[in-house]
Amino acid sequence: MNSSETLLQVRNLSVAFTQGKNKTLAVDRISFKIARGEAVAIVGESGSGKTVSALSILKLLPYPAASHPSGEIFFQGRNLLASTEEELREIRGRRISMIFQEPMTSLNPLHTIERQVGEVLKVHRGLDDAEARTRVLELLYKVGIREPERRLQAFPHELSGGQRQRIMIAMALANEPDLLIADEPTTALDVTIQAQILELLKDLSREMGMALLLITHDLGIVRKMARRIYVMKSGKIVEEGHTESIFNDPQHPYTQHLLAAEPKGEPGAYDTGAPVVLKTDDLKVWFPIKTGLLKRTTDYVKAVDGVSLELREGQTVGVVGESGSGKTTLGRALLRLIASTGPLIYMGRNIDGLTSNQMRPLRKEMQIVFQDPYGSLSPRLSVGQIIEEGLIIQQPSLDYESRRERVGAALAEVGLDPDSQDRYPHEFSGGQRQRIAVARAMVLEPNFIMLDEPTSALDMSVQAQIVDLLRGLQQKRDLAYLFISHDLRVVRALCNYVIVMRAGKVVEEGTSQQIFESPKEGYTRALLAAALNLEVAPGAELEET
Repeated sequence: MNSSETLLQVRNLSVAFTQGKNKTLAVDRISFKIARGEAVAIVGESGSGKTVSALSILKLLPYPAASHPSGEIFFQGRNLLASTEEELREIRGRRISMIFQEPMTSLNPLHTIERQVGEVLKVHRGLDDAEARTRVLELLYKVGIREPERRLQAFPHELSGGQRQRIMIAMALANEPDLLIADEPTTALDVTIQAQILELLKDLSREMGMALLLITHDLGIVRKMARRIYVMKSGKIVEEGHTESIFNDPQHPYTQHLLAAEPKGEPGAYDTGAPVVLKTDDLKVWFPIKTGLLKRTTDYVKAVDGVSLELREGQTVGVVGESGSGKTTLGRALLRLIASTGPLIYMGRNIDGLTSNQMRPLRKEMQIVFQDPYGSLSPRLSVGQIIEEGLIIQQPSLDYESRRERVGAALAEVGLDPDSQDRYPHEFSGGQRQRIAVARAMVLEPNFIMLDEPTSALDMSVQAQIVDLLRGLQQKRDLAYLFISHDLRVVRALCNYVIVMRAGKVVEEGTSQQIFESPKEGYTRALLAAALNLEVAPGAELEET
């Protein structure tokens, strides 16, 4: 690559954050460049400095707390770090655009899709309402939104995760930028939607001659998308090179660690004659659709439509499928967190008719671990207060010292320092926060735990650690797990039995070995192909719900 082709060049960039008298160096003298039309990836685990580096390009960091002790960022010959705010406004969104990791928090919940995408066009191109609407429709069609006219007046919460991410891409591409920065653009998406979004980005980049800077921890994505890779660790670039050479012959130990960091092993054996912990037959969760002035029920959304399953001590049943398939609704119905019809048998006892008060004593035996540990842990409570909350409700006779001892034991069991219980969630990494969420469930010594996408927001190596942790706790306590996930690599490593759901129904089920080695349904084969980089079998195409 010669300098005349270079679109973006970052030289000797450092980023520091100041809090009081403390100064932390987050990025330490990194350099990289991108040619016009080239796809480049910056990879590394959480805390490596990759997102901070990307945000520095457009000066989107929280200044003056953030500063640049050294460095220059040249875009088409102009030093962005030395540019005024007015000059940067001309570049942001027009010449350089950015797709953020979580579209639900990046889109304004109070504005329609037409208004949000149209705003970019009106600000940078001065289009009137009619011109903006025409261009918005073109963009929605280009990014694969079906029936775009119907979506113009929709709000973000009315769209699926994949649709929201497509809207973010439409906004980013509205002014046909020279460079698109994509920060973890598919982390929260199903594998099939991931594949669609990545293919879309690749096609649009090729069509528009647009350069792409991809920020991610997922090396599977990098291999499909990027021509060159920069590997970051602790604020430094430790290795760089062409994608194939990095994958085939990684030089730095950290790069080798990243490539090897994937949930491995097989689920532990369980006793097929063990007691049944939870059982249901023909379970249904239907949400009424009310229309007309009198709001009469005219139809139903059949979120779960006739699902049967049996879960034994020491067994993990995996539930997989795309967004909207009914996975999480099924899990919440089994925990009696939402209304359902059909028998629910827990430890031989029919619980589907119990009131909320009657269910309360059983709550300590039936626990849940959520997808986003940061969102499910109160920022106002210490870790000790978060974990002891269940003890205060379920075992009120315990005094403060006894509770503190139990909390310390729960933290130690998940591999954390018992003395860390006086710290707050923001002081822990993503993987540590997920361990805290597991400890909160384990402190009550449950029989059954529903795990709802517990590893989707974590780095590969941390995913592997959490899988090992869950496997160890299960063997120690004979726990029954319902594991809901779209990450089939994790499912294969942890689950004995797998249920594949689509549109509220079970389309295929069987042992993990049967599902992964000889799937019968085209839908299952397509899921596996999207997750494991296999070729999709004919007739196995998927649609986004």
